[in-house]
Amino acid sequence: MTTEGNQDARLGGVTQVTLPDTSSVALNVEEYASSPPNRARTGFPKQGGQSLSYWLQQVRCDPLLNHRTTETLPEDADTVIIGSGISGTLVAKHHLGTWPSKSVVVLEAREFCSGATGRNAGHCKPDQWRHYGKFEKAFGKEQAVKIMDNEAATWEALVAYVREHNVDCDLWVGYTMDVPIDEEVAKLSREMFERYVDAGGKVDHIKVTHDPVEAAKLSNLKHAQAIYSWKASTLQPWKLTAHIMRSNLDKGVNLQTHTVAMSITQNRNGPRKWIVRTDRGDVACDIVVHATNAYSATLEPSLRGVITPKPHVCNRVVPPHSFSGSKAIRNSYGVLLRDGAFFSINPRCSADGNIMFGGSNPGQKKLDEWSEGSSERCVDDSLANLEIVTREVKKFVESEFEGWKDAEFGPGEGFQYSWSGIIGLSADGVPFVGELPDKQGQWVIAGHHGQ
Repeated sequence: MTTEGNQDARLGGVTQVTLPDTSSVALNVEEYASSPPNRARTGFPKQGGQSLSYWLQQVRCDPLLNHRTTETLPEDADTVIIGSGISGTLVAKHHLGTWPSKSVVVLEAREFCSGATGRNAGHCKPDQWRHYGKFEKAFGKEQAVKIMDNEAATWEALVAYVREHNVDCDLWVGYTMDVPIDEEVAKLSREMFERYVDAGGKVDHIKVTHDPVEAAKLSNLKHAQAIYSWKASTLQPWKLTAHIMRSNLDKGVNLQTHTVAMSITQNRNGPRKWIVRTDRGDVACDIVVHATNAYSATLEPSLRGVITPKPHVCNRVVPPHSFSGSKAIRNSYGVLLRDGAFFSINPRCSADGNIMFGGSNPGQKKLDEWSEGSSERCVDDSLANLEIVTREVKKFVESEFEGWKDAEFGPGEGFQYSWSGIIGLSADGVPFVGELPDKQGQWVIAGHHGQ
């Protein structure tokens, strides 16, 4: 095991955690400006004053936001799931399918699905090559290829579910483009792609363009050096999660919003194994599922240094007339910059045409410096219209999209809003899923920062 400064340390009881060497891997987006000096920092979800994502703005009259299945908190349940994002909601779904007679309580500290799931850029894009080198270094060739395969399978399952159940969530399926706009990054990208091919990675579905002239023409990005394109999706993440949770409620799940889980202790006075203590009372249970992602280490101290919270920002842009209608952007993008900086672009081209910019753009480093100023800032999602991040997006679109800089913007067009969300960085770049060591009946699913 390798960890920072301690070869024998145990991270959450896990003995095979390899922290990535970010200095040598320029394509690892989530490592860009994402290695906080204090990996042990954590905190509870902010209560009041948090920014409102575009997705949450669209559903302000939905009663699911503050739903409580019962007026009072149940005192007893077979399973308590903490967190109502896509992870907690899917755990509840599969729990019902496996043990339909067992009782399930889902606790949410704030509004339903108001954490990372309800705050991202709406991009459902399986990584199909770019992180191969990092995973190969940490886990070996075979496992690295399996991680890429799992991402593809997960995306296929998501699309199949939405289509089978006719979920109203603005699903778009089309070609995404990974586009390096720097010569050195293009060279690194090509080397990484070829290593993935040599390892047996599946690439038949990926369209590759190495000619910069052709890449610029196909991508509509002026400085494109290459393109790696395959099928991916964008969607409205809150609406998808809400659809699944409504089905869960119909089958007996008890959802309790605005209920903060404060601690978990062993139950020494009753038949149940655990007591989940909340600000509204206690729930005794046999199974606890930690589905709070970035906040996991707040309730489970052994995860400090394993799952680390960090604020990120997403921008919503209404395109001008010259980028609307038949001239609207028709692909989603992952734009690769130097040092792992990255723009995730979701054009919502089958919905309202608003363009979402996420990822780790160069302004993220300054945001990270700010978040290191106090312990509370690592979980501060009150940030909105943050200029240090937005100006980097503006600089990018004016530089890369031909005609954007000179376009006329009327009222209601242009950069309208940005909001923040808290991502949960995992120590080795992949999610942590499984039972907590020495705590039988407590399970964790966390570290989903784009993986």
